[in-house]
Amino acid sequence: MTGFYIEHVRDVLQVCGSDARKFLHSQLANDVAALKVGESHYSLLLEPAGKITSLLRVRCESEESFVLDCDAGFGEISASRLSRFKIRIKCEISSGAQRFVAVRGLSVNEYAEYLARDSALSAWREKDFAVDFDASNFVAGDLRQGSTEDFELARVMAKWPTMGVDMTSDSMPAETGLTDCAVSFTKGCYPGQELVERMDSRGAKAPRQLQLIRADTGARAGEPVVLNGEEIGSYTSVCQEFALALIKRSADSRSIEIGA
Repeated sequence: MTGFYIEHVRDVLQVCGSDARKFLHSQLANDVAALKVGESHYSLLLEPAGKITSLLRVRCESEESFVLDCDAGFGEISASRLSRFKIRIKCEISSGAQRFVAVRGLSVNEYAEYLARDSALSAWREKDFAVDFDASNFVAGDLRQGSTEDFELARVMAKWPTMGVDMTSDSMPAETGLTDCAVSFTKGCYPGQELVERMDSRGAKAPRQLQLIRADTGARAGEPVVLNGEEIGSYTSVCQEFALALIKRSADSRSIEIGA
């Protein structure tokens, strides 16, 4: 078995009440109205100007109960942002932290097996064969325990950004590479929609774009990406010889991009 598991902490929001589904659908960039009980998907939570507050995984527990998990440190920020728009809405928002187990490096068959387990949550994009579990309900079986570096390498290779690292409150959705899995372009209005829809309808590219690249030897997050003597962006995550980097729209980075 090629896969591994690692425990980590994520922030969790509970949104409960008769208006919970309607409220979340009106606030999040992805379609919550269509979520069936037991289903989950990712969504961006945006400020009205279109900048990112957080990336959330939204899970429907019942018709009136939803659990949202996000990167550690962004639960209270997300709860505060949601609460600002909760006017005459019948739902309550609470936040806390929870230990999860991330299972990564799975084959197609292993992914199907683990996803079928009780309490399994699909993670990242479907093609990444990633599954998360509540740590209290996880049985490792034949999986090896991985390291932080194992997880970071899997994350970087999947081109999956971390909030506060590869994207910040100054980021716009179009630069993250997440609009394919965390934004609906057919749902109704939500805060920040104008910027997202305008860029999509015009086919506009963000001034910078998160890319998976080959890193220079000794490169570190926060340092500039230099190609042919020209600074073309900045490293956000570096793991071994691979990196996520925000690359300028005007740069020709095809020679260092992976999967270009």
